[in-house]
Amino acid sequence: ICYNKQEVIFMNDLIKKDMLLYSDIIKDDHPDLRQKSLPANIPLSNEEINVLKLMNDYLWNSYDNEIVEKYKLRPGVGLAAPQIGILKKMFCILAYDEKGDFHNYCIINPKIISHSEEKTYLETGEGCLSVDKTVNGLVHRYRRIKASVYLYDFETQELISTVLKLEGYLAIIFQHEYDHLYGKLFYDRINKENPFFIPENSHPVIFSPQDE
Repeated sequence: ICYNKQEVIFMNDLIKKDMLLYSDIIKDDHPDLRQKSLPANIPLSNEEINVLKLMNDYLWNSYDNEIVEKYKLRPGVGLAAPQIGILKKMFCILAYDEKGDFHNYCIINPKIISHSEEKTYLETGEGCLSVDKTVNGLVHRYRRIKASVYLYDFETQELISTVLKLEGYLAIIFQHEYDHLYGKLFYDRINKENPFFIPENSHPVIFSPQDE
């Protein structure tokens, strides 16, 4: 198991924490967010499992209004290890899809192996826990993706190798977090000359109306 000096510092600080705060998430001026991550260990080290748990717990906590208010958390649907200073290929997703179904994934060493030609985007644009300002513009991503991944299950403590097939909103979140593993931020993908340009093969994500 190998970590660089800066990761050891971050890791030691994280191990002491019971929960992540918004202030623990590094922002887009931090050089680590422009670095490429290394594969996580298989099997995972105890330190890597701890990092996954902290990230996943942050997302769960961000759905709890009382915890959000008490600890001044910024809600999110995804969080990648580089965002907390750990340059390993790991991220967590916790989100409702367009149909209102709930999904939770703790993803390790992902690799996109195929994707659709069709693209999709969020009409409101994308945001990021590491970007604390509004960036106007559309981010066009593959509408459907297939990715080989390891998934970690905290209930069974199992690490499972599988292929995820995602589309629409979940595919967008996956690709957003996947970009973090390669030093990219969402606004890098916005057309600089025409931020609201929509190519012919891209269509917006449409969310089903939720019952009041």
